[in-house]
Amino acid sequence: MKKYLLSFALAFMSLTAFAQTDYEKIMAEKIAKTETCKTPEEFQTLANDFQRIGSKESSKWLPPYYAAFSQIQKGRLMMRSGNMQALDETAEQADKYLASAQNLAGADNAEIHLLRKMAASLRMMVNPPQRYMTDGAKATEELGIAEKLDPANPRIALIKAEDIYFTPEQYGGSKTKGMEMFKEALAKFNAYKPKTSLDPNWGKAEAEYFLSMQEK
Repeated sequence: MKKYLLSFALAFMSLTAFAQTDYEKIMAEKIAKTETCKTPEEFQTLANDFQRIGSKESSKWLPPYYAAFSQIQKGRLMMRSGNMQALDETAEQADKYLASAQNLAGADNAEIHLLRKMAASLRMMVNPPQRYMTDGAKATEELGIAEKLDPANPRIALIKAEDIYFTPEQYGGSKTKGMEMFKEALAKFNAYKPKTSLDPNWGKAEAEYFLSMQEK
């Protein structure tokens, strides 16, 4: 009987290890695609993929986190092309994914708060003069929480640099100061190590891109 139970336990452990390896492989493949998607449609497909992974791996916070990240990246592309009216729906979907991620990861996850900031910024861009005091304030609040939780996080430094770089000077922005902040962000990226191979590690290429513009 003991021999049978031991064999069963070993078989169960092997299946669990295989499932975990399969999850990590699929997640790694999908995460890599966040760096190569070029269109809103591609990011939407990727968000759907992460959502399906999350429905199977319901105890893990990273699938809904990356689904939200994909939605936000979709929204940022839409914003750059002038498609502002669809940003509300995109930000709303991102927030739904982030609520799931936060339920699993807890309230003290800086990465989730940073994406909440980015989603609120997308909403604000639909009508900045009208929404600055609401969505703009929410974005500032979430960024402050993220920075308090993880001040060495390079993605927080990156988003702060973007905000300063793209804000008009009459409202406190500065391209010169923004470039200095991109340098600080890159230094943080060079010193940063994610907790696991699947944990958030995006943003370094963006910091390098902005700094490369200065060199031209």
